[in-house]
Amino acid sequence: MVGIVIISHSRKLAEGVVELAAQMAPDAVLVPAGGLPDGGIGTDAQLIEDAINKAMSPDGVIIMADLGSALMCAEIAIENCEGTVKIGDGPIVEGTMVAAVQASVGIDIDSILDTIKQSRHIPKEP
Repeated sequence: MVGIVIISHSRKLAEGVVELAAQMAPDAVLVPAGGLPDGGIGTDAQLIEDAINKAMSPDGVIIMADLGSALMCAEIAIENCEGTVKIGDGPIVEGTMVAAVQASVGIDIDSILDTIKQSRHIPKEP
């Protein structure tokens, strides 16, 4: 099963996205990596690396991030990890929801990444 790491500048936001996704896909492997070690706002490459290693499976890991600067820390962390790690290019909430559901039923990483991209177009109004 593909693991999913949620990176946010806010620990609460990362944990909240994981909490929400777990309601839809309780069997999904979802690991938050939010905030700084001291609880402040920001991102930390070591925290992200630890989350990737925790979520890692033979099927790989997808990273979902809130802002571009979180991806800079993610890229540093990815360099130190073994296994397949790919970045989901979509909104953190909607992308994580579709990724968690698909991962929980065994969809492959590249198909999940395609669905994450499509999640950009989920309408917010009727």
